[in-house]
This record gives sequence, C-alpha cells and structure tokens, in this order.
Amino acid sequence: MTSGEAAREGTREGVRTASAGGTGREVVARSGLVARGVLYVIVGVLAVRVAFGDGEQEADRKGALQELMEKPFGGFLVWAVGIGLVCMMLWRLSEALFGADGPDGHKASKRVAAAARTVFYALVAFSVLSFAAGSGGGQSSDEQSRDMTAKALELPGGPWWVGAAGAAIAIGGIVIAVQAVRRTFRKSLAMYGTPQSVRKAVEFLGVTGGVARGAVFATAGAFAVYAAVRYDPAEAKGVDDTLRAFAQTPAGPWLLVLIAAGLVLFGLFSCAMACWRRTEPGPSARA
Repeated sequence: MTSGEAAREGTREGVRTASAGGTGREVVARSGLVARGVLYVIVGVLAVRVAFGDGEQEADRKGALQELMEKPFGGFLVWAVGIGLVCMMLWRLSEALFGADGPDGHKASKRVAAAARTVFYALVAFSVLSFAAGSGGGQSSDEQSRDMTAKALELPGGPWWVGAAGAAIAIGGIVIAVQAVRRTFRKSLAMYGTPQSVRKAVEFLGVTGGVARGAVFATAGAFAVYAAVRYDPAEAKGVDDTLRAFAQTPAGPWLLVLIAAGLVLFGLFSCAMACWRRTEPGPSARA
C-alpha cells in the first residue's frame, strides 16, 4: 500500500469513526459536553453583565442555574443540564477505567487525570441536581471557596495544603491556556471532510475559549495561594469574585468583557466538541 493509499484509508477510517454513533460512551460524552457548554455560555453572559454594571446575578454555576430557571421550561432545562453533567462524569469514569481516546490513552497519567475529572464532575452534577430538586443549589462559588479555605487552614500544616492546592489550580490554568494556544485539542477532533472554514472557526473557539478559561483558573489559584500566605480565607475567591477581579485591573471592565466573551466562546467550543470529539479509546487503550 502506497503512502497516498494509506492516507486515504486513514481518512476513511476517521470518517467511519466520526460518523459511527450509538455507543453508550459516545452518547454520554456528547451529552456531557453540551451540558458543560451551556453552563459556560451562561456564565460568560452573566460576566458581561457584571462588566457593564449589572452585578445582581452572580457569574458562576449557581447564577447560571438561576438564570436558566427563569426561562420557559427552566426546571426541565436545569434537570437536563444536571443529567448531562452526570453523563460527563460517566464518560470521564470510563476513561479512567478503560482509557481515553488516542494511542496514549491507556497511560497511567491519562487515567489519573480522568479519575480527577470524574470526581470534579460528580461534585458539579450533584450541585446542579440538588438545585433542580429545589434545595437551592447550596452556596455560591465564592462562599464555597472561603469556607473550604477556612476549614483547610485549620488543619495541621493548613497553609501549606491551601498553598499547594492553589498552586496546582494556577498551574492547571496555565497548562489549559498553553494547550489552547498550541491547539493540542485538534488531536481529539475527528473533522475529516469538514470544510476548512468550519475547522478554522472551531480552532478559533478552542484557542480563545481555552485561553480565557485558563486565565480564570490561574487567577483563582493565585488568590488561593495569597489566602494561604496571608492566612486569611477571605482572600480566596470563587468564579464570581475571580471574574470581578479582572474588572479591578488597570484595563478596567474591558478585560472582564474579553474574559467573559472567551468563556462564551469556550461554551460554544464545548458544543462543537460534542459534534466532533473522538470518544472511543484508541487501539493501545483497548489492549
């Protein structure tokens, strides 16, 4: 087989992989990506409102759910998002157990990362479903951050634990932004036969959205480190306070507008990934 024939065969296999549907893993993955995208879009819109002086609604997950609840069929939509996030958790759990997509999806580092995401989305899904069930969804992200930091600071070596967690979050945010700029997400997308204009649009969403998302994570982590250094849980910030902090920079509210727009774009990118994301383990992962 010539190199050209091999390339064409690879393309045909990619088309079959991208178009093949119906597996449970694929369904839960795509459902989860859509649910995540919806939340990011709404949080981004709320952050834009904050930038222009409408700060009544918190720009975080709880604020997004409250906003969604006010829409027609809001209760149904919130339940749908919660179920979608359960699907996201199940997809990440399957990656932890059976491997992620790609030839290196079976590696221990990939599975550990998937396990961490499983725990994260389990907590998020529980929060959303609690809100849907009428419990109010608990605390805002800012209250949760301050309370968790206060409890952690009281532990033996508390400031070191809080500082380490904040540093990990900050480094994770930087990694997210760098990977977005490097367009590493392209390896996980099956866009064979898709028009070039569509591919470029998806790349634009992935880069700009990923950089904005990474900036929020990195900034929130930095605040946690500062809280540890000051031994003051009030310095820890959730998503809402972190976003508002961007408006307090010399760039003023326009920096917040840029970050907020980026979060909206990441939400759209997440929905695009629901269309083209590879979800099945690679050959090595199945071995």
